[in-house]
Amino acid sequence: MKRVVDVQLGARSYPVTIAPGLLDDPEAIKATVAGRHVLVVSNEVVAPLALDRVRQALSARSLASLVLPDGEVQKSLVNADRVFSALAKIGASRDATLIALGGGVIGDLTGFAAALWMRGVPFVQIPTTLLAMVDSSVGGKTAVNLAQGKNLVGAFHQPRAVLIDPAVLATLPKRELRAGFAEVVKYGAIGDHAFFGWLEHHAEALLMLKSDSTVEAIERSVRHKAGVVARDEREDGERALLNFGHTFGHAIETLGEYRGLNHGEAVAVGMVLAAELSARIGMASSADLDRLNDLLVRLGLPTRIPHGYPADKLLDAMRLDKKAVSGQLRLILWRGIGRAEIIASVPDAKILETLRAGGAG
Repeated sequence: MKRVVDVQLGARSYPVTIAPGLLDDPEAIKATVAGRHVLVVSNEVVAPLALDRVRQALSARSLASLVLPDGEVQKSLVNADRVFSALAKIGASRDATLIALGGGVIGDLTGFAAALWMRGVPFVQIPTTLLAMVDSSVGGKTAVNLAQGKNLVGAFHQPRAVLIDPAVLATLPKRELRAGFAEVVKYGAIGDHAFFGWLEHHAEALLMLKSDSTVEAIERSVRHKAGVVARDEREDGERALLNFGHTFGHAIETLGEYRGLNHGEAVAVGMVLAAELSARIGMASSADLDRLNDLLVRLGLPTRIPHGYPADKLLDAMRLDKKAVSGQLRLILWRGIGRAEIIASVPDAKILETLRAGGAG
């Protein structure tokens, strides 16, 4: 059941390989690594489950590992410095390879460090959460957070390869699994009405991790992401559509100090808010908003802002979002399922009205 999606970027193209049991294939892991030194970055949840398999596959290399605590708060400049120190300790040169073994936090942090170490060294993504498999591991966006906002310090740095083993999803806590479905739903919501309908039909099978449905959902999501990245690597246009729900979602994460809703949950709420705002300004009907809300609820995701988030503070956090231009918010809204657009100059009053209707104080 091995499937390969190529991210077409000329000399920097790379494969995304999707196959149950891939982590138990040492040859597949070895094929992604060049050079003498390897640093595997993981966290305390994933390392006990998967780190030894990567070590065994790369036993002929000079390999070290750095295991960090779990959580979004770990995506920081402090931990980037820990990665740099680990690289220096093993004498890593420009032929070193970093491996990100974990979810989106580990992938973003490791890619960020790889972009900066000696002005750029290769790295490999081995995502272990659904959210990372279908979104953050593909496309080369790397970053760390600041207290003022999410992903404010970062770089574009494409991986050498992405290895996706859907079998590891069986080890995920249910909350983390559900969070990943938000990004899967997003691909249907922004540009693929048929895929959205497929998700409505297969929601229960996906929650049960039925193998065929899981692999299909991952591959279709990755193909969407790879196509967009190939056409607009640096987010000059179309790639911004992938941020549907994210401007709202990142503000919710920031105000919660990354200890409230996780990323996928915040994006789920953000997509409903974006669809609600689209209806309020006359871009879309409420019928597709209801379908979106219903699908997210069926997948076990929240669709309302938690108690205690003031609307004005959320709007302030949204203005700091990196998708804003010259202080002007650019929001990804839609004209219905499969038809997202970049919209500027939405009145603050409409945004505040939407936030309050969505549960903000």
